[in-house]
Amino acid sequence: IFVFLGKQASRLRSTSPGAFLERTYFYGKMEHFLVVLCNHFQKTLWLLKDPFAHYVRYRGKSILASKGTHFMMKKWKYHLVNLWQCHFHLWSQPGRIHINRLYNHSFYFMGYLSSLRMVPSMVRSQMLENAFLIDTSIKRFETLVPIFSLISSLAKAKFCNVSGHPISKPAWSDSSDFDIIDRFGRICRNLSHYYSGSSKKQSLYRIKYILRLSCARTLARKHKSTVRTFLKKLGSEFLQEFLT
Repeated sequence: IFVFLGKQASRLRSTSPGAFLERTYFYGKMEHFLVVLCNHFQKTLWLLKDPFAHYVRYRGKSILASKGTHFMMKKWKYHLVNLWQCHFHLWSQPGRIHINRLYNHSFYFMGYLSSLRMVPSMVRSQMLENAFLIDTSIKRFETLVPIFSLISSLAKAKFCNVSGHPISKPAWSDSSDFDIIDRFGRICRNLSHYYSGSSKKQSLYRIKYILRLSCARTLARKHKSTVRTFLKKLGSEFLQEFLT
């Protein structure tokens, strides 16, 4: 996996006339660079046309994934640094470009913790009267929920402490019961929708537990009652749509 952390292009987002001219010059340089590659660097162009290369960019953080050797990925790094510094006149920090093998490393991107795992499997093959069991392995790309990062975010928002123990939300105690329950429900729905693509959504049960108990503690604090009373009042179906 080739991870490139570059934020230089963010300077081109402005709509001012100066930025527009800079952006035009930027794309002009890019077209010139591709022409140079076509005419003089056919081997480099072959790298750019690699059908196994995948590029994703989100909020200034970019990932370039490709099948190949460590030497080829070092060439990618060289060409990217050269592209930014020599052709776009934008300073790039080579130390922020990391080369990692996906087999040995997980990477955090767009709120997911992604990794490549080898899953063992057994295939039964039969030829005439003989049957064979063949051991094989399948590459599975997993997108996991960063549960500890979510708990840390909930702790900063005062839904729980740093160890994940639910606490009340005093700032919401002045709201109506409907608004309090609706706020917690919206948080759960947003998390459920965002992490619907996770390969292991069962880990979200811990987040559901934190938010459900935090909601009950907030209502109990408001009405000066017990948490058990409001858990019975909310019912077992409260936040049930979180994982459906």
